[in-house]
Amino acid sequence: MNDFHPRVGVFEDLRFDNRFVRELPGDPVAGNTRRQVNGACYSRIEPARVCRPELVAYSREMVESLGMYRGPRDDQGPESVPFAEIFCGNRLLPGMDPFATCYGGHQFGSWAGQLGDGRAINLGEVIDINGQHQTLQLKGAGLTPYSRTADGLAVLRSSIREFLCSEAMHHLGVPTTRALSIVATGEEVVRDMFYDGHPRVEPGAVVCRVAPSFTRFGSFELFTARREFALLRQLADYTIRHDFPHLGEPCKKTYVEWFENVCRHTADMIVNWMRVGFVHGVMNTDNMSVLGLTIDYGPYGWLEGYEPDWTPNTTDAAGRRYSFGNQPQIALWNLMRFANAIYPLIEEERPLRDALEAFSDEYARGWRTMMAGKLGLRRFDTETDDALIKELNNVLQLVETDMTLFYRSLADINIDVETAAAQSDEDLLAPITGAYFAADELTGEYKARMSGWLRDYIRRSSRDALSAETRRNNMNAVNPKYVLRNYLAQLAIDRSEQGDHAMVADLLDVLRSPYDEQPERLEFAKKRPDWARNRPGCSMLSCSS
Repeated sequence: MNDFHPRVGVFEDLRFDNRFVRELPGDPVAGNTRRQVNGACYSRIEPARVCRPELVAYSREMVESLGMYRGPRDDQGPESVPFAEIFCGNRLLPGMDPFATCYGGHQFGSWAGQLGDGRAINLGEVIDINGQHQTLQLKGAGLTPYSRTADGLAVLRSSIREFLCSEAMHHLGVPTTRALSIVATGEEVVRDMFYDGHPRVEPGAVVCRVAPSFTRFGSFELFTARREFALLRQLADYTIRHDFPHLGEPCKKTYVEWFENVCRHTADMIVNWMRVGFVHGVMNTDNMSVLGLTIDYGPYGWLEGYEPDWTPNTTDAAGRRYSFGNQPQIALWNLMRFANAIYPLIEEERPLRDALEAFSDEYARGWRTMMAGKLGLRRFDTETDDALIKELNNVLQLVETDMTLFYRSLADINIDVETAAAQSDEDLLAPITGAYFAADELTGEYKARMSGWLRDYIRRSSRDALSAETRRNNMNAVNPKYVLRNYLAQLAIDRSEQGDHAMVADLLDVLRSPYDEQPERLEFAKKRPDWARNRPGCSMLSCSS
């Protein structure tokens, strides 16, 4: 981190414009005590003070984007004591106006009532160097009125995972909230990681998240459930004016167009999740952003072996509601809940149904385009490619195959039809064998089926008449070589808990360029080792943080 010196600047350069608390009604009751909050979009609160803040890591891109530059003699840069003090909540800058937002949501398919920012505190809204509003939000900064039975804190383990994944997803080209920093608090937090009666003491931490807005589907659900329709309209109008200004002034027609926009943005986000093999793990409606951003990184994971019904969340292990393959239909289910929430603004069912159909159409189009890209095809041909992809998905599930490595190595297949015809099954499979967890155990029957698919794929690819270099470059631009594998994150966590944060910085650095070869970083592209198969944090996780 010591080599980042863009230019000198100070924290006073941050320009605050706290329009959310200025324009929307707040909780008249002061203080952080847990309570039901009615008739308000937020509660003003103070972050808890911590005893020994220490910077673990920061995103240089976010530091630069927010205008917080530093130079060699700048005592207010990211590695300074004031930075850690500010972004753990110990010190408030002039212009900060901390608050927690009120929302509800459906959790695992059931209405949960008031939820809200139980351990998230928004420091304020700043204007970034591009003139855009960005909300600075601390996760793990103490009790809020919405903490329910929890303590409002977070542990280093979950904070590192959220920080790294937020930035990794951005560099992968997936719509996401961002992360500015992680600060260790120097305090101990008790967590029962798997809710199985085995709590342990863990180091505490605070992560600073950044987004134009943290407004969720559940923000609107709560007000409709409480029949607070005036507040529903106020929040919808505010959201449209500031986050969807291209739609014009709020009215019935605008509400419909806004919902259509949310549907399309959500479809784009899910397509990108499926492209890179990301599984969110807890797609409750309170974890769905109206901006179509990936939000709330809890028990997420990337597919290791290609298993569409895999979920990284222990809480979801029985029902697998939020498994990889279910994500598109759960997104639609969540949008239906959102449609019900804003129905009082429109009072017509047909436009909302049309918008939901638009989600399905948009997702289907996006998925076809995405899959054509992953396979290096010019465009999706329904007559041939539906069957081609269906067979591939079936074959990938027959033996344990790393999804990331498979698609990356597929770019190295020689698609000359005559060459392929002369090759044995073994030779044809050679470029992709590194994607198998046990390549030496592949049966003859499997080899014949996969090589059969490869021959069909080669014939299909050859029709596009792309040069080998163009095809490879196109595929490598959408199929990452590096993703945040759970075992890598856990290794970084293990070291960080012992006071060595270097691997967090190393992972962040390699994940800045996930599509590049980076030959000096190949250890970060390896598939999950056997020791990580069933280790906590490397295979299954929980919502505990």
